[in-house]
Amino acid sequence: MTERTELVAAARDTIAQGSQSFAAASRLFARPTRERAWLLYAWCRAADDMTDGQELGHGASALDDPAAAQARLEALTALALYSEEPVPVPFAALRQVARETGMPVRFIEDHLAGFALDAQGWRPRTGDDLLRYCYHVAGSVGCMMAVVMGVPPGDEDTLDRACDLGLAFQLANIARDVVPDAQAGRCYLPSEWLDAARLSAEQLASPEALPAIAAMAARLVEMARPYRLSARVGAARLPGRSRLAVLAADAIYGEIGEQVLLLGTHAWDQRVRVSGAGKLRLLGQAMLRALASPVPASRSDLWTRPRQG
Repeated sequence: MTERTELVAAARDTIAQGSQSFAAASRLFARPTRERAWLLYAWCRAADDMTDGQELGHGASALDDPAAAQARLEALTALALYSEEPVPVPFAALRQVARETGMPVRFIEDHLAGFALDAQGWRPRTGDDLLRYCYHVAGSVGCMMAVVMGVPPGDEDTLDRACDLGLAFQLANIARDVVPDAQAGRCYLPSEWLDAARLSAEQLASPEALPAIAAMAARLVEMARPYRLSARVGAARLPGRSRLAVLAADAIYGEIGEQVLLLGTHAWDQRVRVSGAGKLRLLGQAMLRALASPVPASRSDLWTRPRQG
């Protein structure tokens, strides 16, 4: 097998174990796009695991030296991008996809900046702070995925809308994981929200805080909705199979948030997931949506990612 074939196979195995939802949506891409999406995911997954002291998204534990882990992540990424030196498989996967797509380095650097915030133990103070964090850890990935799907790096509006979908995904993830994050000593809710609820970050792990947590999780889900609508406008500009894949991912991750909203204080009795049957139902919805024109959605009132320079 060629080196690329081996990298693609390793990346495929990584996504199968690390994200069933993304793996399911990625199957809808045309083969070249699908393989590049897997390659990008392999690096994102490894970077997340290195930062959280986990393996394939599971078993997170506090790192003894977060700054050292961040420095290693940045060093390996730089080697992948700027040298021919041997690097671990996930970083070789990044090298491959970056060269095939002409990936703007600024998006890779912006994603690394999100891991740096985690390494510093950073917490958001305001809703805008939260959205900036969501950009670094997920919106930047949306931009990279857009490039993988063929969006020109200069098409700022479509990249903004790809970023919007990443923001929506991350808001849903934060809503779903408020309690387990608190139990692991992490909190991504703005301190202004906690102050208004008269809660500390440490109290989020307490059952007595569930009513307030449910209210803040609902706020996250509602915050995500206009970003999802914006992203659908961008998805309509993509080739058919990419459009369907993006809309399927939107439906699946959106359902996670909506289930958190529906379950209220019981949303953390067990981890909210979308069943196989549920994914098929949502795929049907995405297919219908892919055939129709999207609802117009202005970005004028939405948070916008920083521009280069």
